[in-house]
Amino acid sequence: MSDALIKIRDLSKAYQRGGQDIPVLLDIQLDVPAGDFVALMGPSGSGKSTLLNLIAGIDQPSSGRIEIGGIDIATLSESQLADWRAHNVGFIFQFYNLLPVLTALENVELPLLLTGLSARQRRAHAEAALEMVKLTDRMDHYPNELSGGQQQRVAIARALVSDPMLIVADEPTGDLDRTTGGEVLDLLDELNRNLGKTIVMVTHDPKAAARARRMVHLEKGVLVSEEELARQG
Repeated sequence: MSDALIKIRDLSKAYQRGGQDIPVLLDIQLDVPAGDFVALMGPSGSGKSTLLNLIAGIDQPSSGRIEIGGIDIATLSESQLADWRAHNVGFIFQFYNLLPVLTALENVELPLLLTGLSARQRRAHAEAALEMVKLTDRMDHYPNELSGGQQQRVAIARALVSDPMLIVADEPTGDLDRTTGGEVLDLLDELNRNLGKTIVMVTHDPKAAARARRMVHLEKGVLVSEEELARQG
């Protein structure tokens, strides 16, 4: 579709092991419109995390195109990709990836160190991001002083702080209990609905996937189905 933020064409990825090519993704075709919320699902080894990493510019394809915001990121050099990621992608991981020696505020501020913002501007942006996830009262706490749900909300604030066009989430509720995971999904839903953030999320949990606007199913590196979801509210 012409208004797609993400356009993937003929995308394949293989890794070398013992001199052999091991295919992980095969001839993927996928469009993600701006403002969409897509859940990538599939069994272990289906290639869903590999696809997420390719979309995020963490990995590069063996062949094919990944056009995001009009830029074919498969053609960028490593340094160009790093700069592109810093300005366009927010990352949310299953295990939070917070630095234990930094406060919540300092963790959120980290991505802004790659920008030209002053220290005062970085702090203001980080405080605003923490306010979005309702954690301003915990900004001076260290990760080990926060619950799992609070740590994931800090990670979401860190993903938001640079105002990226795309948020990628890899099993964001996988290390949380059902109630806390539901709160994190509520927050992602709010970011999608109210701020118009485009979200691509890998999950193995059908209940988590049901919070998305669309499910994309992968099996053995092949995109086997896409399903539009009717969300409540």
